[in-house]
Formats: sequence, C-alpha cells, structure tokens
Amino acid sequence: MPTPPLASGPQGPGALRPLLDTVLVALREGADARGGPLPAGGPEAVAAHVRDALGEPLPAAGDPQALRRLVRALAAGTADPADPLCAAHLHTPPLAVAAAADLAASVLNPSLDSWDQAPAASALEALVTRALAEEVGAADALVTTGGTESNQLAVLLAREAHAGVRLVHGANAHHSLLRATWLLGLPEPVTIPTPAGTLDPAALDDALTHLQGPLLVAATAGTTDAGLIDPLPQIADLCEAHGARLHIDAAYGGGLLFSDRHRPLLDGLARAHTVTLDLHKLGWQPVAAGLLAVRDTPDLAVLALPHSRLRSSGGTPMADYLNADDDTEAGLPDLLGRSLRTTRRPDILKIAVTLKTLGRSGLGALVDQVCDLAQQFAATIEAHPGFELHDRPTISTVLFRPAGAPDDTVAAVRRHLLHHGRAVIGRAVLDGRLWLKATLLNPHARPGDLAALLKLVELAEGNTPT
Repeated sequence: MPTPPLASGPQGPGALRPLLDTVLVALREGADARGGPLPAGGPEAVAAHVRDALGEPLPAAGDPQALRRLVRALAAGTADPADPLCAAHLHTPPLAVAAAADLAASVLNPSLDSWDQAPAASALEALVTRALAEEVGAADALVTTGGTESNQLAVLLAREAHAGVRLVHGANAHHSLLRATWLLGLPEPVTIPTPAGTLDPAALDDALTHLQGPLLVAATAGTTDAGLIDPLPQIADLCEAHGARLHIDAAYGGGLLFSDRHRPLLDGLARAHTVTLDLHKLGWQPVAAGLLAVRDTPDLAVLALPHSRLRSSGGTPMADYLNADDDTEAGLPDLLGRSLRTTRRPDILKIAVTLKTLGRSGLGALVDQVCDLAQQFAATIEAHPGFELHDRPTISTVLFRPAGAPDDTVAAVRRHLLHHGRAVIGRAVLDGRLWLKATLLNPHARPGDLAALLKLVELAEGNTPT
C-alpha cells in the first residue's frame, strides 16, 4: 500500500485539492439528506445512521470512500447553526473566511508550546491578543478553548494573587465558575440571588460588607438564559469600595465591543481584573476561539510558577526539552507561560484573519444585525395573541412561550420540534416558569424565518397532549 499523502509540504496542496472537493460534495449531500435544521427521528435514529455509515471503526483494510461517507453522515446528522430555524444555543454559524483560515492552521499544524514549533504563530498570537486586550481595557489576553477555561483561569489567577480567596457570584453566573472553585480547592462560593435575572448591587453590597477575607466577585455580561448584563459600573464601584477583585464573564456579550451602537452596554468592563471573551459566539468563529483578558500582566506569572518553583528548589527544570532556561535567556520566547495547556493549535489565525478581513465596521454590522433581528422578533411575539414574551432582549436572546400553556406543554413542544427535525430552540427557567429560548446569532436570518418558527411552535402545541 502506498504511503498516504501529507496535507503540508510541497505535495500538500495537490493532495488536498481533490479531498476538499470530496468534502464539499459530501457536505451538500448531507445537508440535502437532512432537509432542515436538525435530523428527524431523535437520538436512536441518528445513532443508527451513524453506525451504518461508520461500520467497523478500525477495519483490517482501509476504505477510500470513508471521507465522503463519514462527512456526509455528520452533515446529515448535525444541528446546522446556519439554518435560521436552528436558534437554541450560543452556537454561531462560522464565517467562511474564518473556516478557511482554520483549514490552513490544520494543514500547517504548529503547536504553541515552544517557539521552534510555531515561530510565526507565536508572533501573531502576541500581536492579536494584545490588540483585543486593549479593546477590553486590559493589558494582555490569553487564548483559551472558551468560557469555561477562561473562567477557570480567572479564578486560578485570583487564588494565586490572594490566598484563600472566596468567590461571590450571582445565581445567574455560568456553571463553570462553581466548578472552578471545586477544582481549585476553594471555599464554597457565596451565591447572590438574582430575582430579576441580574446581580443586585444592594444585595452584593450587603454580602461584601459581612464577608471576611479576600473576595473575588464574578459578574456576567450576557447570561446564558436570557442574555442579560449585570450592572457593571455599580458592581465595579462596590468592588473598589470593599477591596474585592472583579472578574467579568463576557463570553456572550463581549462581542458588543465591535458595535458602536451596543458598546455602551459594556461600560465598566475595563475596570475588571479579568474578562472572559468568546469569539465563537458574537465573533462567528469556528470553535474554539476563547480569550481571557488580564488587566495586570504580573498576574500571568502564575502560569510559569511550576517551572520556576522547581528550578528554585534545585530540581530538574520542567519541560527543558521545550523551553530551556538558556534558550529563554538567549531570546527564544517561553510559550508555556501563555496557557495551562501544552500542545495548543494556533486558533489565533482564524481570529486574526477575521478581524483583518471584516474590520471593526464589518463585525459591528453583524452584531447590530442579530441584535436588531432579536428586537423585531420580540415585537412580533408581543403583537401575537397566541404567545407571551418574557421581556425585550438585551442582546440577541428572546424568551417566549405559548400563552396560557403549562410548563409541561412548553417542554413537550420543544421536544416535538427536535424529534421531527423542524426547529432547534432552547429552554430557560425564569420567574419560576419555563420559557422557549431563541438565541439569534445568524446574521442571514430574516424576520420571515422567525415568523415561520412561531408557526411551527403553534402547530407543535396543537400536536402535543395536554
């Protein structure tokens, strides 16, 4: 059997070109087979189709049709965020230019754990992360896999800066913050009730007044349930008054920075010690494209602590094969201080290409489009006698429900649409009731698509036993 061709090197482009044609054909075939935003039939039907396409996972002899068959199966069985009726989660359809850049990153395959594996990628990352940090009002930023890793890093940096730190957050905070305290062995966090969906400054002030020891307050700019933004300026004032450290989880809302019209919603962001951003949300990047912006660069020294501690104790330097001390002293950057991960792909390339291709105005226009669409959808629901609107959207999340329907019916309507592959909408519990959630992140969606979504919900309610 001949040696399979490589994606890179002199023969790489010639080897890739026919394979890309195969992938593009398979993507189209899969989408046609799916016929909507989601495959019909539910989990058992999808799993059966995948089993049929895969067959024996590790056969004795290879199958030259495997690429087309499996890409087609994945496309046929996907939830397609580019379909206007796929609007459940903070999951965007990626920009074509970003996906193309991601292909280049996969082909070149640099790993950002030592400079000699990624000379250009490491330089690009340094330039772009600092530029994005400046947008937030911070000094630097680290590339992460998303909000969960960014939030965990933020808690870690707080722990190292203030021994015994205790987390204080609203009931609206992302679950990764609670998980971070468990992983890092921190005290049980203090949860502030958020009956209106956002952190109440008066309740936070009371908690900070009575709590002892170093405190880390986590605020949210774009909650996962309703896309709400905590009152950031007031929270920053309280943190300064009480000497507490501030982290803002702007994984969802951070993209508003690109929009001149919506940027004021993030006033106060620059006063945080750390800020979580996710450009695979309001940045339209392929997963993953997370960032943690850091106001004080000395905080980042914690990521190099294991290496320096072992060196100072007289032990063998860690990862000497990657970042030897004499190499670092000679001017080769030590990239292990940029992440808790070792092997790390150059996710910065797709981000850099997108920022440079669209510019602030192009990205801002996309943000404005989805926010405007959410307002139009909310107005349509408000005017419809068969539906109830929770509230006008802050960003691009709209919560609604069939008027007068019990929670069991609301849940059943969502599952009916999923099972039949007609629409993908989310769910959220607010005010003690279950709501359907439309997270509108597709700039190509139009009001007519969302009117069709409401019609599908009506039909599903009629087919759902009460």
